[in-house]
Amino acid sequence: MASTIPDPGAARAEVTPPADRPGRIEAHGIDHIPDSERHGHPRELFSVWAAANVNYLSLVIGGALVLMGLGLWQAVAVTAVGNLFWVLTGLLAISGPAAGAPSEVITRALYGVIGNRVNNAIGGWLVSVCYFALNLAAAATAAFALVEKAGITANTPVKVVVIVVIAALTLAISVYGHALIIKLYLPITLALAGAFTVVALSVFRHADFSYAPTAPPTGTDLWAVIIAGVTLVASGPLSYTTSADFSRYLPRAASPKAIAGWTALGAFVPSVIVGSLGAFAATAVDMTDPQNALQEILPGWFVPVFLLALVLGTISINALTAYSAGLALQAVGLRIRRTVSVLFDGTVAVAATLYGLLVSNFLDTVSNALQVIVVLIGPLMAVYATDIVLRRNRYDGRALADETPGSPFWFTGGVNWAGALSLVVGVASAALCVNTLYTGPVASALGGIDLSMPVGMIVASGLYVLLGRRAVAATSP
Repeated sequence: MASTIPDPGAARAEVTPPADRPGRIEAHGIDHIPDSERHGHPRELFSVWAAANVNYLSLVIGGALVLMGLGLWQAVAVTAVGNLFWVLTGLLAISGPAAGAPSEVITRALYGVIGNRVNNAIGGWLVSVCYFALNLAAAATAAFALVEKAGITANTPVKVVVIVVIAALTLAISVYGHALIIKLYLPITLALAGAFTVVALSVFRHADFSYAPTAPPTGTDLWAVIIAGVTLVASGPLSYTTSADFSRYLPRAASPKAIAGWTALGAFVPSVIVGSLGAFAATAVDMTDPQNALQEILPGWFVPVFLLALVLGTISINALTAYSAGLALQAVGLRIRRTVSVLFDGTVAVAATLYGLLVSNFLDTVSNALQVIVVLIGPLMAVYATDIVLRRNRYDGRALADETPGSPFWFTGGVNWAGALSLVVGVASAALCVNTLYTGPVASALGGIDLSMPVGMIVASGLYVLLGRRAVAATSP
């Protein structure tokens, strides 16, 4: 018969402040978060994703759509459609509280303990570090201009210091971790929204609302540009297969609809607004060099604020990237603390950035590689989302933390072949349809139309539905 004596420990758990607090370094890494340490509300996720998406990259992409040959309102429509993929990022976020684990661990259910290490090494750590380096380079370029306006010559030693300082600020947020991110990102969102409001007013005063390209694409060429534009915009949300990292501390009983909604809305709204702003700006200035071009129409007093906002926005997005990269490195199998893994990732990214900006065209090489990696992130997102639907978001967090051969997620030789094959076939299918650095046979037959994103996602998801049902049934609580 069960004892009816109250558990004094349970009472203490109710009044004890959560261990995850802004003023202390986060203790948890990829380990399971106990229910007693869960806290917060889904609405906190809005500012986390908003701060990361009021950024320079969205502005650049919006301008790029007009440069690709689209009309103004076509570019705005493509921006909105591409950003609808944030709904999938929101869907993935609901698995965090269900499992009490980050995405890097939950995906053991998809690929097995060993298979997931490969997934985290390539689809998690390597891609994240590449994005970190590219974003850091963008922030550094804005910071160099800011330094010059302060009367300091941006020579090589100064550039090195600037890059290291920006990286240090970014990694400080990532090292302190989840609670500090939740605390900081609301004021950061408000500050960035204020800065970009001034940018918007300046852009709207100069924008040509009736803009149309002199030689607009038609027929097959038009569809090729539209689909390429949607893919370009969608690559942002599709790259965030790690949204459970930032929701896993929420109580198990938190509403999945609220978690998905606040995550998706927080990213969608600023991404559409800032992306559309980039399209409007492209009707007034040359957006091949957005940073300098926008300064032509901004008030002189505001230019330093604008440059500072670009740096702050990039720090916000990179702090999330570095945080997830640290978890990915742990999930690869390295027995190191999360703080150490984050600092290691930051060191690699800083080295890549310094080499790329000061020595060679390394960052161009990384950028080109990421264009090809687009064929990977779509199927990764599709298999993960499909697993959540098939399981009805039921995950055994403690079982997922077990990496031994006796784990229910060991499957066959440490690999869930249903997930692995679905991903490989999805990526291969996407590769046949791609038209970026190379043209696949399907894209060639279709006159250059790049269907890699929808084909890769549909094939990966459909195959996982066919092959994964037995594995899902065997490992669902």
